[in-house]
This record gives sequence, structure tokens and C-alpha cells, in this order.
Amino acid sequence: MISTDDILNAKILIVDDQESNVQLLEQMLREAGYQSVTSTMDPYAVCALHRDNRYDLILLDLQMPGMDGFQVMEGLKEVEIDGYVPILVITAQPGHKLQALAAGAKDFVAKPFDLVEVKTRIRNMLEVRLLYKQLKNYNQVLEQTVQERTAELRESEARFRRLTELASDWYWEQDANGNFTKVYGPVQEMLGTPVDIFLGEIKTAQVVRWNEAERTELLANIAARRPFLDFVCSRTDAAGMHQYFQVSGEPMFDAFGRFTGYRGVGRDVTEIMHDSIYPHAA
Repeated sequence: MISTDDILNAKILIVDDQESNVQLLEQMLREAGYQSVTSTMDPYAVCALHRDNRYDLILLDLQMPGMDGFQVMEGLKEVEIDGYVPILVITAQPGHKLQALAAGAKDFVAKPFDLVEVKTRIRNMLEVRLLYKQLKNYNQVLEQTVQERTAELRESEARFRRLTELASDWYWEQDANGNFTKVYGPVQEMLGTPVDIFLGEIKTAQVVRWNEAERTELLANIAARRPFLDFVCSRTDAAGMHQYFQVSGEPMFDAFGRFTGYRGVGRDVTEIMHDSIYPHAA
């Protein structure tokens, strides 16, 4: 929210070639409590002043010698690259009002001044301008936060991959229907079969024979949505070689407690199992 202090501390620039008008507006604004009021009678200086100070509001006279208010507004558009030029034009010509709005002014006041009207329009414009800046800053912070969080997640995922590579041969995730959504590691190359060999239907022409009792127990754990740790599955491949795979998994749930799938790790433990079964083998 925009407070009264925010509005009264906003930066205001008065641009008018008539010194009496400048003094009148300055006095009115200072009596109303505005703390940061600057003025110039040189229209050629406006763009440089705004570039250096980024005023929250510019009170701009349209009829000035040498460079009129319309030309000033064109120059300010090049300074305010985001397209929002906070200009309140001052004019004694009723026909200039629509032209000024079309040129980029946000509002106008007529000469001679109605001071109550002028103060009301200034306050309203400042509130809108400060809200615009606040929203812009919020969006920038939000975008930066999203970029930082995305980078953190990517780094976290990279670290996780490295850790799982050290701790196991592969990492896997499945959705609630048993379809694999993530697999890290040489699963298919190692098993010689698709990755759904463990938890889904065997979709391979290769002749392999899994231990049915072990497979039934594993599928029962998954059907009951139970975690399992270091579960060993064994099989005999087409060449008659015995292979052993150690798998650990846990069910995943969303914030509402709904089951969303499984995730886990696995590794080839054939050599370890072979040594334990045949400890004196060469």
C-alpha cells in the first residue's frame, strides 16, 4: 500500500517558463507537505533532469518558447524506456487537452489554476505512479527470486544425481500408474531390457527368467504402497548367467496425501552375491 508519507516524499519537477506560475505551484506543494519539489524554466533541461532524478511526477507547461511541452514529452519517451511517462500537463488552451493525452500525458490541469483541483490531481497521479513503481519492483524481485530458485533446484538436482551415482547404479521415479517418469543411470544397458522390467510388464523379446517368488513379493510391496530397502531380485539371462539387482524404493505422496508414485535407487550386486555364494571361486 502507498502511504501519505510515500506520496509527500515523491519527487516532483515543475516545468514552466513563467516564474510566477513556478512560484505559485512550488508554494502550493510545499504548503501541502511535499518534501521534494524541483523546478526549471528551461524546457531543454527537462530530459537530462529526469534522466538523473527519475521524477515521480512532472508538471509540464505546454506553451513555452523554443521548445514546447509536446516536444518535451517526445524527448521524455526516450528516457522512460518502460513507456510510463509521469506527466501532468498545464495548459490554458482547451483544444490542447486531448492532443496532450494522445502525446503521452497522464492528466492535465487548466490555467488559471484551481488550487484544490491541482492538489487533488497531483495526489491521485502520484498514488498511481507509486503503485506502478511498487508493482514493477515487485515483479523484478519475483523474477529474480524465480531465477535464483531455479538455479538452486538445478544445482540441487545435479548434486542429487552425483550422489545417487556414487551410491547406486541408477535412480528411478514412477507415477501413480507405474510409468517411469525419471531414470538416471544405465538401466537398460545394464539389464538389457526396458526399465519397466522390475515394476511393470516385461516388454522384451530377450529370454530372461526372473525369480517369481522375489518378483511377487516386490510387486506386493508396491501394490500396498510400502517402502522397501535393499530388496534383491535375481534372474537368469539368455546365456544361463545368474544376475542379482538390489532395489530400494519409497512411495511418494502430494500435499493432500494422495499417492503419486514411487522413487528409489538400484544397483547391480551380481559380483557381491556371487562372492557370498561362492567365496572360494577364483
